[in-house]
Amino acid sequence: MGKSWRTTTAGILAVAGALIAAAQALLDGNPATNPDWAAVGAAIVAGFGLIAAKDFNVSGSGPK
Repeated sequence: MGKSWRTTTAGILAVAGALIAAAQALLDGNPATNPDWAAVGAAIVAGFGLIAAKDFNVSGSGPK
């Protein structure tokens, strides 16, 4: 996870939460419930943004 463990952890949790919520809606046995794919996509994009982000207290430039 590198030096940005706080934002990386938040990103992983955001992606995992979105995927779990989508799986729960798909696999609940009720054909009337469907995942909100726009919300799932937004949460995944936000999660990857957090994974790529740097914590506020980390100095220096990123990988080159």
